[in-house]
Amino acid sequence: MNRRRFSRMLAALAGGTAFQPSRAHAAEPEPDPCTLPEAIRSLRPLTGGVVPIADTERRTRIDRARQLMAEQGLDALVLEPGSGMHYFTGVDWNLSERPFIAVLPAKGDVAFVCPGFEEARARELIRLTDDVRIWQEDESPFRVIAGILRDRGVTAGRVGIEERLRFFIADALRAESPHAYVSADGVTTGCRMVKSAAELALLQRANDVTTAAFRAAFQTVEEGMTQNELERRMTSALQRAGGQDPWALVGFGEYSAFPHGSVQPQRLKRGDIVLMDAGCAVEHYQADVTRTTVFGRPTRRQAEVWNLERRAQDAAFRAARVGATCASVDAAARKVITDAGFGPDYRVPGLPHRTGHGIGLDVHEAPNFVRGNEARLAPGMCFSDEPTIVIYGEFGIRLEDCLYLTDAGPRFFTEQSPAIDRPFP
Repeated sequence: MNRRRFSRMLAALAGGTAFQPSRAHAAEPEPDPCTLPEAIRSLRPLTGGVVPIADTERRTRIDRARQLMAEQGLDALVLEPGSGMHYFTGVDWNLSERPFIAVLPAKGDVAFVCPGFEEARARELIRLTDDVRIWQEDESPFRVIAGILRDRGVTAGRVGIEERLRFFIADALRAESPHAYVSADGVTTGCRMVKSAAELALLQRANDVTTAAFRAAFQTVEEGMTQNELERRMTSALQRAGGQDPWALVGFGEYSAFPHGSVQPQRLKRGDIVLMDAGCAVEHYQADVTRTTVFGRPTRRQAEVWNLERRAQDAAFRAARVGATCASVDAAARKVITDAGFGPDYRVPGLPHRTGHGIGLDVHEAPNFVRGNEARLAPGMCFSDEPTIVIYGEFGIRLEDCLYLTDAGPRFFTEQSPAIDRPFP
């Protein structure tokens, strides 16, 4: 964890908000545009004409959730701020020690539970219901939640809690009311893992922004620069191209073998592998792209491993067909790598992690391309395709493009890298 992220964590703890670490470095403040290289300074926003998710689609999502609740014997969902609450209600709220909750019943209107002093702001944000119930500082929010359930006729049934609901809330709810609180993953994942046309359009735009930023940032690579300098240039490029919440991680040389970066200081030299993993959001929908190239002329060894990685990525893409299992996609990529003498299994040198993850409102969401996952692929599902090859002490190669499923086969949001010395067509 770098010093800036550590400072953010301390500030979050002191202020009562939740610190949410990620696998990438936090975006640094954008440098003075006058100091940016021309390739980045010349970028312009690519987000014109973006259409946010409409409330009509959110109501359709709620109807789908209720259908799944009926099938799975759930009487209500309890949601905290985050991607789940945003998905169903469009409301964004910072986590704190004061619970702010949405209750989505199987029958009846959605209701919100809000700290009393925040009511005015909450009513500015909430659109799908007028039922906003407050609790004062000396009152129990969990009693208010239990009251909503009673009002909706949920007296002793099963209530679903999303996977990210914090323990202190779940524990207090169990103590306050007689309901059985169980996992709601079958409902939340059941809704979110299949994307609508509107969601796919936002994911496409996030990938377009990320690709433009990559092209610009890679033009600025120079001998002697640090990995942090390239990360800052990339996040600046993402911001200037219209991306929200930009992030980037970079590894040079032997540190490119660390799948999520190394804390070691690095300075770029001729012949080094350059691996950059980066992304951003457009209207909350995420892009996640990795490119690996070389600064200077690649060696035969670097080119051979890069070409093997590309074949593994291609194998996963070919296997990602409607009706196939998530596990079979992982197996297809892993076979290419193990047949070349790496691995086997998760051993290094080789592929030490799953082949890909779901993506949408979260950079990582269910389901995953991983051994043992027998979930079947369906049209509208979205995944990363990134079968890394890790060779510690030497280098790592990762090519990552995100795809979505159609009845006619998989489609990439981005164009694949054609060669180690050409990260983009």
